[in-house]
Amino acid sequence: MAVRIVRLGSARARGEGTRIGTVRHPPRGVPKDQHAAQDWYDVWLPDLAPSAALVKSARAADSPRAWAAFAKRYRAEVAAPAPARLLRLLAALSHGADFSVGCYCAEEARCHRSVLRALLAEHGAEIA
Repeated sequence: MAVRIVRLGSARARGEGTRIGTVRHPPRGVPKDQHAAQDWYDVWLPDLAPSAALVKSARAADSPRAWAAFAKRYRAEVAAPAPARLLRLLAALSHGADFSVGCYCAEEARCHRSVLRALLAEHGAEIA
């Protein structure tokens, strides 16, 4: 049992389980009843997505220093009580179920899901 970190919209891996979208907005132009069928996500969880201002700063991060500033600010956002509870919940669930969390970004290294991967690991998640 484990959590996978995935790119939403990519083909599902065997045994991936429920796919959770940690994004601010649903995919454009995709009807809600097609989100799962088109491999976007089964459940939308925008509570773990970066704020609009942080998304903007992540897109503008053109250096390792700028990316580190984004990561620090994102970590601060998800340290708030509600997101922190969600991180603990997902970490606990990873020991008894297979599921995945993800975002649309093509490159994980420049996506909040890279920080989310680290945060889940820090909370004790089993990561595939």
